[in-house]
This record gives sequence, structure tokens and C-alpha cells, in this order.
Amino acid sequence: MKSAVENLDETRVKMTVEVPLTELQPNMDRAYKAVAQQVNIPGFRKGKVPPRIIDQRVGKAAVVEQAVNEAMPDLYREAVVDSGLKPIGQPSVEVTAIPGLAEGDEDLVFTAEVDVRPEISLPELSELTLTVDSLEVSDEDVDTELTSLRERFATLVGVDRPAADGDYVTIDLKATIGEEEIDDVSGVSYQIGARNMLEGLDDALIGLTADETTTFTAPLAGGDHAGEDAEITVTATAVKEQDLPEVDDDFAQMASEFDTVDELKEDLRTKAGENKQNQQALQARDKLMDALIEHADFPIPSGVVEEEVTRHLADEGRENDTEHGAEVREETTTALRRQLLLDELGEKIEVQIGQNEVVEFMLNTARQYQMDPNELIQNAQQNGQMPMFIAEVTRNKALAVALRQVSVVDEAGEPVDLSEFIGSDEEDERMAAEAAAAQEAQVADAAEAAATGVEPQEGEQDADTDEAKA
Repeated sequence: MKSAVENLDETRVKMTVEVPLTELQPNMDRAYKAVAQQVNIPGFRKGKVPPRIIDQRVGKAAVVEQAVNEAMPDLYREAVVDSGLKPIGQPSVEVTAIPGLAEGDEDLVFTAEVDVRPEISLPELSELTLTVDSLEVSDEDVDTELTSLRERFATLVGVDRPAADGDYVTIDLKATIGEEEIDDVSGVSYQIGARNMLEGLDDALIGLTADETTTFTAPLAGGDHAGEDAEITVTATAVKEQDLPEVDDDFAQMASEFDTVDELKEDLRTKAGENKQNQQALQARDKLMDALIEHADFPIPSGVVEEEVTRHLADEGRENDTEHGAEVREETTTALRRQLLLDELGEKIEVQIGQNEVVEFMLNTARQYQMDPNELIQNAQQNGQMPMFIAEVTRNKALAVALRQVSVVDEAGEPVDLSEFIGSDEEDERMAAEAAAAQEAQVADAAEAAATGVEPQEGEQDADTDEAKA
């Protein structure tokens, strides 16, 4: 097989591939057998029709077409590897010559246009310094933790005044598009400022008193009319505010395992410190990503972006919404830039992931979407989504491993230890060694079983499998 690559632009190529008929012969043999099973020709048993008879009665074109369709995915992948390309998205393939169907056509020739990963230049990680917040916990930080705890034990009390930000309002909602009523709900409790319902709802509710009604226009968030603008009629049937408990020893005993407020506040100070440690890790990760984006200026494959925009708008039934399309295009471009950077980073620092890391990621994903983990894994395998999960795990780990190579300091210039959150190279090497040793033991057991004819006991197999996963 021969292949040639033509650069159409910075992020798209056209690959021309020539495949001799001899390389297609195994596919041709399987195609003849498949056709022989499908046709009934007098004088021949089903499945035993010779190729020359199939050529006469059915036509060689049908056989060649089936052989080419079967071979094309593998041929494309092989050509991509041989050419050293890093494709993104689906290729546009065109067959320009089919062997044996026209005089002079002895090779299969096809072209494939595809978007590819652009050239990306990354900074030297060892030269980067990231500054994050210090771990100092102030009295204000403790008060914030204490207020959050008080809100968990607060009661709602009705008030006779206009609703304000933070109040809880009981509302009735009705949505209409033209003359059609789309939705109607009553008695919904909503906290102003949560911004987790309809766009514009918070602004509409502020200033309403009990039993007052107002209308506004907003895009619907779900259902058959998701994304369409509707007229929303909202009535506030009750306005309530939080009544927070007093901060005293009785509250400390009710809300915690401590007997006094002082003990409770000391515990909250410790928790605030732990939260700040978590924030340091998140800050460092985000600042490293910002530094990579700032340093690396590269073109984004427009074909991949437009394909995602088209799919997104079609799923929402908003194909002609150019304003929303512009928003989706910007979001898609940002996400793709991040993915390409992390893919390049993962290759540069040679990130390796284990099966346990993929499983843990999928378990966390299942919890996030409140799904059965087994169902999520099974669906991912059936729909060919496992490479997507593996790629996301690799990208996340690439950032973590890269953080080990940069300098992270606090506002005072003191080094910050993030090993609790990003692991260490020694830990990765130990896990890799343990996994390799477990795999070698499994291979040795299988070889011994093959030599002796004795299968390992079920418990032994399970133990080996568990060790390999670990």
C-alpha cells in the first residue's frame, strides 16, 4: 500500500491511498463466501457457488464493493499510521478506482480528507512558576463556614415585604408560545439567586410581594420546545426568609459533636484550611491551563467545530438560530483548544494511565449523573465510547503530572506541596511495577496451567485479576 499526503490548509489534509489487488484478496475471498451464502443458483448448493459463476450471475462489482467496504476502515487506519497523521473527527472518503472493474484499474485508489491536529509548541514546564492563594485562615473564613452551617439548620419564615435576593419564594409558573400553553406548574419553592431554573426568573421575582404576578420572556430549558422563547407568567404566592439559629453552645451541641462554640469554631477553622488546600490545587491546575493557552497560539480545525455546532443545533431543533450558533461555536472552539493542548501535553510528558484510573473515572461519572456504574460501562463499550473516556482520563492526568514539573508558590513566595492531590512520579512508578508484576504472574500461571493441563482455581484467578487491577 502506498499513500501520499497533500496539505489543504494548516489543519486539514488530503490523503491519496493506493492498494494493490493482492492486498485485498482476503477480503475478496470473504466477500465471495458471503455472496455464495446469499444467492440461490440451480445446480449449486447454497454457499458452494464458485467465484466465476458468481461473477457471471451476480456480477463481480457487487463482490468488489463488499470487499472494499469491509477493508476500508483498516486500510484508512493503516494509511494514517504510515503517514504519521493525527486525525480529528471523521474523514470524508472517496473511492476513485476499483480493481478489476475497469480496464487498467489494477489497484484500489481512494482519497480521504480529514482534519488533523495542528502543530503545537508547549512551554518548558520547569520554567513556569504559578502563584496560588496562601493557606492562612482568617476569622472571616471561619464566619463563612459558620454561616453555611447555620443555614443548614435555618427555618423559613413568611414576610410581608417585596422579595429580595436570597429569599425563598413559592411560585406558580405558566409558559406559553403564541396561543399554545407549553407548561404549567404550581407551588414550586425557589430561592432567588439560585439561577437554576429559567433565564430572567430571578430579576422578575425581585420586588414582588405575595400574590403579585408578572410576565417575562425567556428560552425554555427543556422539553420538546427547549431553546424556544416563551412568555412566562409567574405568581409569587408566598415570600419567606431564612431565620438562622443563634450561635451559642446549644447550637454547637445541636449542629456538631462539640459542646461549646469555641470548639466548633476551631473545627471550622481546620475545615476552612482544608478547603483552602483544595482551592490551591484547583488554582494551580487552572493557572497552568491558562499559561499553556497563553503560550501556545495555534489554528483550530474549523471542520470539527462546524460539525459539532451543526449537531448541537440539530439536537435542540435550532438549526437556523445564528445567535445561539455563535455561542455554541465559541464554546466548542474553547473546549477543542483545551483538548488539543492536553493531548499534546500528554504525549510530551508521556502520560501512562492504568485500568484502575479509567474505572475510577467512570465510577465518578456514574455518580455525577446518578447512573448505575455497570450500565454506564456497558453502554460505553457497546457504543464505542471507551476511547473517549480513556482520552479524558489521560488529559486530566496530563495536567496533574505537568503540575509536578512546574513551580507552585503561595503569595509569600513559599513552595506549595500539592502531592496529596497530584500524586508523585514515584507513586506512578510503583503502581506500574505492581501492575506489571501482577500481569507477569498471571501469564506464568496460564503457562503453567497449559503445561500441566490443570486450570487455576477460580479463587486464584480472581485474586490475580484483583491484583492486576490494583
